[in-house]
This record gives sequence, C-alpha cells and structure tokens, in this order.
Amino acid sequence: MEQNNSLFHGTGWSFPPDFSQGTGVGLVHGESDINESLEILLSTQPGERVMNADFGCDLTPLLYEPLTLTLQTMIKEIIEVAVLYHEPRIEVLDVTFEEVDEENGLILIDIEYKIRTTNSRYNLVYPFYKDEGAN
Repeated sequence: MEQNNSLFHGTGWSFPPDFSQGTGVGLVHGESDINESLEILLSTQPGERVMNADFGCDLTPLLYEPLTLTLQTMIKEIIEVAVLYHEPRIEVLDVTFEEVDEENGLILIDIEYKIRTTNSRYNLVYPFYKDEGAN
C-alpha cells in the first residue's frame, strides 16, 4: 500500500539527511514525505534558499506578540498561503492553536490537511516558540 501511495505522494530525502543506511541517502515516502515537507516549509525563512528565494513561511515578525485572535488569524493566513504556493499535494482544512507553555512562549500549531489525490485527512502539530530562547 505504501508503495502505491508513493507514486501519488512522492518520495524524497529524509530530513535531516540520513546516510547511515550504507546505500546512500535515506528516503521517505508518502505521508511521511508530505509531513517532512511541511516541517521544512514552516521552519524556512523566505530568502534562505538561494535558488528559490520565496520558499518558506515567515513567522518571525510575530515573535513576542501576545496570542490574540488577530495574531492567530495572521499566522493562519501566512501558513495557508505558504502551503498553497509550495505544497500542491495538500489542501489546508484548518489551522488551530494551543498555547501550552506560556512561560517559554510555546504555541502548538495544529494544521489539519487533506491529501488531494486520495482525499485522506491528516494533521501536523508544529511547535512555534514566540519568545527568544535563553541559556
């Protein structure tokens, strides 16, 4: 089943790259490839990739802001636009937030999505730290 899904969903390098197999770089298939692609998209700042300068999801201007409804709407819009332009295999259904560690500024961003080719629903929980790390 995984092999058939990889035809629709794709196959890519694991992230971070894993060379311990002895057969070259480790690969991920299907839903794992999509999840890793989303994590890379959310953690990349626009301009970081030399040959694809618009790739990424810029959440840094939102650091140190209180988690208000306005901020949640802005984050949701930024994520939906980034996925629309850079991850055509999926459609974002909903983006929700949970502030789990207010002292350290940790927000869990839950992205519910549908894979377009199979109409399968999945979700990704992405940790976003809105405060600067210390120590």
